[in-house]
Amino acid sequence: MSTGTGGGTSTLFPDSLSDLVRELLDSYDELEMPRRQYVAYVLLPALGFLLLTLAGAVLLPFPLSVRVPVPLLGLLVFGAAVAYPKLYLNGRKVAIENQLHLVMTHMTVLSTTNIDRMEVFRTLAGEEEYGAAAEELGRIVHLVDTWNQSLDDALRRRAKEVPSDAFSDFFDRLGYTIGAGQSIDEFLLSEQDAVIQNYITVYEGALGNLEVMKDLYMSMILSMTFALVFAIVLPILTGDDPTVTVSAVIVMFMLVQLGFYVMIRAMAPHDPVWFHSERGAPTDLRLWGSLVVGVGLTFVLVAVVGAGLFGYGPGLPGLLFFLDETPVPLYVCVPITPMAITGVMLRIEERNIGERDEEFPSFVRALGAAESAKQSTTGDVLRTLHQKDFGALSPAITRLYRRLNIRIDPSQSWHTFAADTRSYLIQKFSDMYLEGRRMGGRPKMLGELISENMNTVMQLREQRRQATVTMIGLLYGITAASAFAFFIGLQVVDILADLSEQFSVQDAGGVGQIIYAGVYDIPLIEFLLLLVILFNAVLSSVMIRTIDGGNKANAYLHFVAMTWLGCGVALFTQRLVTEILTI
Repeated sequence: MSTGTGGGTSTLFPDSLSDLVRELLDSYDELEMPRRQYVAYVLLPALGFLLLTLAGAVLLPFPLSVRVPVPLLGLLVFGAAVAYPKLYLNGRKVAIENQLHLVMTHMTVLSTTNIDRMEVFRTLAGEEEYGAAAEELGRIVHLVDTWNQSLDDALRRRAKEVPSDAFSDFFDRLGYTIGAGQSIDEFLLSEQDAVIQNYITVYEGALGNLEVMKDLYMSMILSMTFALVFAIVLPILTGDDPTVTVSAVIVMFMLVQLGFYVMIRAMAPHDPVWFHSERGAPTDLRLWGSLVVGVGLTFVLVAVVGAGLFGYGPGLPGLLFFLDETPVPLYVCVPITPMAITGVMLRIEERNIGERDEEFPSFVRALGAAESAKQSTTGDVLRTLHQKDFGALSPAITRLYRRLNIRIDPSQSWHTFAADTRSYLIQKFSDMYLEGRRMGGRPKMLGELISENMNTVMQLREQRRQATVTMIGLLYGITAASAFAFFIGLQVVDILADLSEQFSVQDAGGVGQIIYAGVYDIPLIEFLLLLVILFNAVLSSVMIRTIDGGNKANAYLHFVAMTWLGCGVALFTQRLVTEILTI
């Protein structure tokens, strides 16, 4: 990049654009289908659809407001078809790098055992949870087994095709190392620091991108809030239909939020917290019970409130008999309140999972050191180790010891141990430890390797937790500020409309031609604004769960809290503005 003041700035954009075009064209060659086939089956039909929409916009006998968006749809389809190969490869790159630290740890564990080096690749290629990384390893196995290439040649050949730079560089160095005669376990053990540092860089880079998205999100939502308030107030001076303008801005508001959610979902690091086992866990009954109670009561309240609106049953006024009147916002927030029961229970369980994760590195390191020192089985070592205090992990360790002590299959015992903890990381690392021990690996080295890697992930999770807390504060603040602005505008218009009805055109000297209060349907606009608050609560709560990697059902608590916050601010604003303007 040039640093000059003249030519540097003038050539920067064309160079960047040419690089982008070249990368896009190169991505067509890396798809699973040939380039010609993709052009014939995807690009040409998308181009035909674009031309068809352009012709329709010119020829169809519809208003201009209807015809203008039609070509935009065609352009969107054609643009998606053009950019799909690049987006596909970027998706594979992110998928590989999200799993790279687990793949490398697992590969290192297997390489230190007594199995053949090709068996290491075959084992990892069969791990479906590794996704795109497992597919790349499967291609290495295919080149060796089917095309009779040597492992080092297959690695160097595949290094040129892998979309992830980190994985490509690893394949390249591993290929040359094997070709030079070094053992794979020595190479992988020496690579651990580099792999972990790369994972830290990728993880922290994703968190940094989320920080940028947070600032952009705040700016865009505040801008859309201003636009919506403007759409509420302006028609009283122009006489336009406010329902149409408000509805249009609300749709735009929702699309902006949805777009940011999609981008945040794509940028958030892949680091799940929960492990869901088909065999269940001891706390299943409590969690499922909370889900049934919370969601069931919500449906009951929705049915009661809905029936009351049509004159059947007591409705919401009957449930809130202690109130003299039932404000409209309560019709939104009261029926969904029981969902908080599910959210609270899942939040408690997720906190327990985090505490178990923090104890597991100490446990696996102590287990490996004890097995290595005593030269004994895991069951014998746990006879004394399970009596030590490992905090929230101790009950699961005790149950593991009991299962091993009564000669239950070790694989089943460890899998049940992971299911008891409900932790994704514990499940992955305990499987690695068990597999390494079963194949003859050294327990002390396995314990230290797994402990070090998991400690690194836990430190990154702490950074992620801090980023999540910041985002939670931002989203709650935006919810309160937006609701306040919405209902200030609505209440001002409502009061002006009431005042205008007290004057006739003759008595007011033509006030009716200055203030167009009759165009407003206040209840309908209030309903639309409450719909925005509800939609914002849904998207914001799911956004929080996406950032912190927790269970999606845990979003129920934030959904209920944000809905109550928005509706509470709406009630407060209505009362405040009414008191101030009617003094």
